[in-house]
Amino acid sequence: MLITSCAMGPDYSRPQIDTTEKFRLSQTEGRSIANLPWWELLRDEKLQLLIDQALTENKDLKQAAASVEELQARLGITQMDFIPNITIDGNAPIETLGGFSRKGFPTPYNYFGQTILNWELDIWGRIRRSNEAARADLLAREENRRAVVLTLVSSVAQSYFDLLQFDTQLKIAHHALTSWEESVAISSAQLEGGLTTRLDLDQFEAERAAAAAQVAELERQIAQKENELSVLAGRTPAPVARGYSLSGQSTPPDIPPGLPSELLQRRPDILQAEQTLKAAIARIGVAKATRFPRITLTGFFGFSSPALASLLDSDSKFGAAGFGLAGPLLNAQTLGYEQRAAEAQAKQALAQYEQTILVAFKEVEDALAAIRTANDQYKAKQKQVEALSSALQIANLRYQGGITSYVDVLLTKRKLFDAESALVIARHLHLVSVVQLYKALGGGWLADGTDVPLPISTGLLRNN
Repeated sequence: MLITSCAMGPDYSRPQIDTTEKFRLSQTEGRSIANLPWWELLRDEKLQLLIDQALTENKDLKQAAASVEELQARLGITQMDFIPNITIDGNAPIETLGGFSRKGFPTPYNYFGQTILNWELDIWGRIRRSNEAARADLLAREENRRAVVLTLVSSVAQSYFDLLQFDTQLKIAHHALTSWEESVAISSAQLEGGLTTRLDLDQFEAERAAAAAQVAELERQIAQKENELSVLAGRTPAPVARGYSLSGQSTPPDIPPGLPSELLQRRPDILQAEQTLKAAIARIGVAKATRFPRITLTGFFGFSSPALASLLDSDSKFGAAGFGLAGPLLNAQTLGYEQRAAEAQAKQALAQYEQTILVAFKEVEDALAAIRTANDQYKAKQKQVEALSSALQIANLRYQGGITSYVDVLLTKRKLFDAESALVIARHLHLVSVVQLYKALGGGWLADGTDVPLPISTGLLRNN
């Protein structure tokens, strides 16, 4: 009892990870934004429907869920090693050609049936360590499924915001194209009246052609982005319904990231890497126990007779029970290398776990920096657009009054269109940065690691 209560190999303990008291670029305190379910963060109903459909129909998520089912079955297979292995065997010869007629002794020339029992006594903990590894593999695969869910939600949201950005830029491009067409018409009339030169007309026509090319480019990007969203939603390419415009999208006024220590308990990829490390350490025990003899309880019982009619006679019974011992001999050195390989794999898993944590902290800090700078950039671009709009009005008045040439109007108009497009990009960057922070923090999971319930309409059960 004392021997079997122990298992070979090291027991798992979580590695010590140094974390700071708060994130370096954190500016707000409070409950982490990651505690919000995604439908409270992303309030656009059309976007919610897209995410809803993706969580139900996305093929990558279905594959991840099926892989969890596979590991559940494999864990069940490993757990069966704890119980005895019982098999039956039988023989019915068509024709007996001589000897071997002794009752109670099974031979190919006898009718016989037997039950065989084989039960390994887990003295060294090989089976227990195998079960630890299989259980950790299952939990790692489950965390991978959660990571797929989180990545899917953020990917749909980012692609949707990309689509809204292209929509807004397309409106600006259409406005620019209309404006340049008016300029071309004015310049053509002035050229006929001798009030301008062919050079001015050529410049306006060049700007009009550039605007037309921009319209075509944005139309291509919109179509391709709709196709991308359709695939994420698990459907064939089709138009995507829009809800609020890019400027109408809401974001939380305060975006607290929470504590760095919470990240280790929340992010699926960190939890997956930890379970992978746990499985690798358990396999050290498996490799170490394999180097020792296996002790099994064996037995068999049956009936054997050269004649079918006397098969069940009392003197046709045979059986035996006892202990079996099997251990490595000439392959002991090979098993030693197997243990060293398992130890090296555990070192790799530890390095991967630590690297995953470093990348996680980096992604959070990057997202915090992007949110802060994108907000400042958006405010600056707003002022630039307002200033250029005023400048364009003044330039038009000066041109109409004959004070300046139309070149000043052209330059100001070009700057205004570029500034309006840059303003859209800044707004898009802020929205995407919030989504990236939510993903970097492992959003969608409670602090204890359990799933946040999904809307009823998704049909995605928590045990999936």
